[in-house]
Amino acid sequence: MIKIYLRNIIRFFTVILVQVLIFNNMEVSGYLNPYFYVIFILLMPFEVPGWLLLSTAFVLGFTMDLFMSTPGMHASATVFMAFLRPFVLKNISPRDGYEPGTFPRVHFYGISWFAKYTFLLVLAHHLFLFMVEMFRFSDLPQIIIRTILSSLITTLLILISQFFIYRR
Repeated sequence: MIKIYLRNIIRFFTVILVQVLIFNNMEVSGYLNPYFYVIFILLMPFEVPGWLLLSTAFVLGFTMDLFMSTPGMHASATVFMAFLRPFVLKNISPRDGYEPGTFPRVHFYGISWFAKYTFLLVLAHHLFLFMVEMFRFSDLPQIIIRTILSSLITTLLILISQFFIYRR
């Protein structure tokens, strides 16, 4: 159990460093914004209590807000994503359910399941984030384009990371 906590603490700081040092410096014409840091919430164990999931999401989002000078936008979007996670997991669960001792990873449930899981939650996160950022319905077409493009690139980066970092 201590090993899992230590691994998640290291992952937390690693994800923040990767986002701040690499992905915050990548932006293509304002439409492609990879927010890789959401992988931390995606990869949390299935058995994490709701209060801990939401608290961790808030701390992660708040930390990103501090680095990006976006007061509360990432915190609220990340908490929204963490709030939706149990519902998404329930709706896309395998026929036999989730096996004890497994984690939401490609090598446990396959690329199709993981891609669907990742894309749904990343899409929800990005839509919420861009709606809060622009805060005008007149910009809805731009919000939708940014959401879809950024969600696709973020999902792709997360899927690629699964094959490089988490091997059997």
